[in-house]
Amino acid sequence: MRGHHLTSSRACAVTVAVLILAGAVLDYALYPQLMTTFAIARVLAAAGVLAGLALLYTRFGRRHVHVITFVWLTFPQLMIAWMIHVSQGEASLFYAGIILTIFAVGTLFPVGYLYTLAFGLLTLLLYWLACVTRPGGIAAPSQLLFHGTIVAFAVVGSTVYTYFNEQGRRLLFSLKDELARKNGELERSNRHLAAIKGQLVQQEKMAALGTLSAGLLHEVNNPVNYCMLALDLALEDPAARSSAHLAECLTDARQGMARVQAIVSDLKTFAYRGDGTAPDGRFRFAAALDTAIRLARHELRAAGNVALRRDIDDMACVRGDEAAIVGVLINLLSNAGHALRAGAVPAPEIVIAATPANGRLHVTVSDNGPGIAPEHLGRLFEPFFTTREVGQGLGLGLAICYSVVRRHGGHLSAESVPGLWTRFCFDLPLADAQPPAQAPT
Repeated sequence: MRGHHLTSSRACAVTVAVLILAGAVLDYALYPQLMTTFAIARVLAAAGVLAGLALLYTRFGRRHVHVITFVWLTFPQLMIAWMIHVSQGEASLFYAGIILTIFAVGTLFPVGYLYTLAFGLLTLLLYWLACVTRPGGIAAPSQLLFHGTIVAFAVVGSTVYTYFNEQGRRLLFSLKDELARKNGELERSNRHLAAIKGQLVQQEKMAALGTLSAGLLHEVNNPVNYCMLALDLALEDPAARSSAHLAECLTDARQGMARVQAIVSDLKTFAYRGDGTAPDGRFRFAAALDTAIRLARHELRAAGNVALRRDIDDMACVRGDEAAIVGVLINLLSNAGHALRAGAVPAPEIVIAATPANGRLHVTVSDNGPGIAPEHLGRLFEPFFTTREVGQGLGLGLAICYSVVRRHGGHLSAESVPGLWTRFCFDLPLADAQPPAQAPT
């Protein structure tokens, strides 16, 4: 509104200055004997208006546009009142110029109706003083009453018009602001939908890949089992017993096959997820952690020689969706490895601890990486929030982990000291505890 008022005031100032100078034609038609005197008054009034216009281009003028506009608008009224005073008083036809100015203000005045009303009352006062202070006073009271009434009508009409005009302008600006806000919200929604669409497409690909890999894993497992059986038989052969080198080679081959077998088993565990209902499976947490470590080993290797320490009870059993918990652990380990690699920590270390208490297993995953900035800590579990570079993640990993832990009746939280460490904590129901109530959504 301030910008609109400033633009209108500048345009109105130029218009008024031009009309003041063009009014010399009226002086010539009505009072040719006073034309020179009136010309000087017109030039002075126009100069005052233009001075106000120049002030509107300053910082002070932009801040006080309403007051400056009101002041320079009084210059033409003072000029007309003075002309009425030195010509015919209440009989002067210049009262029409006052009415014209009042209606012009009602149309162009860039402020509210109260300013227009104040301007109109000031004009009425100037007109009355111009007539009363003439030598000899008021010669025709009826003309003063008639002309004054017409001017008052003009003030009322201009004020009412200004009120509704101002309301219309405010409504227009309000609608423009609302439209801009809605457009911004729509743009943000489109970006989120595009990101979600990409994630859904990726999930569909992963689902198709999972269906395909299920059969492949079965096909891979069969020849691996054949190889394991053949290697076991070969190790029992007298030639292998009599040759230490051959026995060592067969043992290494068998260990390699066992490694392949473990990877296939881990992939099966991770691929076959539940249907998203309340988890009721039972599994050893240590086994899930072993699977997660093997599947996240590539990320940990990229971080350098990471020391992986664990402080857990190998026999502790929890209830839930093993594949989902493996996914949570993979995400936390991968994030820790990425942080250690990005921070170039000289002695990188990750510590996984699990402590049973009150029927739940409390798990912590800690690293001595560069930590998380305080302004980012509160947004870690927001969907699409990520501090990684564009193309290196959608920011959904921790949000999904948060929902998985909540589905198990627990809570996932994070704490960090920048430059020292980061710790993620969550809890799971122990297998011999009462089933947990589902977390509210």
